Parts: sequence; C-alpha cells; structure tokens
Amino acid sequence: MAVPRNALRKWEKVREFALGLPGAAEEFPWGETVAKVNKKVFVFLGTDDGSYPLGITVKLKDESAHAHALTCPGAEPAGYGLGKSGWVSIPLAEKGAPAAELLCDWVEESYRVIAPKRLIAELDGR
Repeated sequence: MAVPRNALRKWEKVREFALGLPGAAEEFPWGETVAKVNKKVFVFLGTDDGSYPLGITVKLKDESAHAHALTCPGAEPAGYGLGKSGWVSIPLAEKGAPAAELLCDWVEESYRVIAPKRLIAELDGR
C-alpha cells in the first residue's frame, strides 16, 4: 500500500516536533514508532512502512481538544482500553485530516499530560 505523500509529510513534521520536545526520545516497541518522555509514551506514531494507514495517537485531557480530535475523519478512541483514558487515534491520510500544525498542538497537549513538571517548565521557557 502506497503511503500518500501529504500524509507522510504530516507524519514527518509531527515526529520531528515530538522529538524536539524537552527530554523526548524515540523508541520502537511492537515494531511501532513512539515518542516517550520520562519512559512514558506521549504519542504513538505507528509505522511509516505502509503496512498500516498513517496516523497518530495522542492523550488529550482537555475536553475541547479531545472532542475536536474525535470529529476528525476516521478518528476514534484508541484501542486496548486506552480510549477510556483520553487517548485518541487520528488517521492522517483521510480526506479532511487535520493540518500538521493542529496535530503538533495535540502532541504538545499529550506531552504536557505525561511529562514531569520540570520539563514542562523548560518547554514554557523556550
């Protein structure tokens, strides 16, 4: 399955943004790309090899951000019970998928939910 170029560009921007946050690290559990802070995942980036549709999964505690994310085409509460904790899976290749800027805002929101206070303070100081 070919990966749509615009979806791949968004994915790359989101990945680069996530890894630029203070203390962020990239890992590959389950053959999937994730960004972690303090050993905890703050964004699931899936795979970019075309084996699954490109998408991201973020934790959104802010009710309006969470509701907004769920209105995106194809978006749904994350599987494995993660949806109950505010995790939302957002496909990137759907027509009308969110712009990279909005996705990065959501990644930052997810990071702020999970990162320790000292790293959030570092981010706010930038």
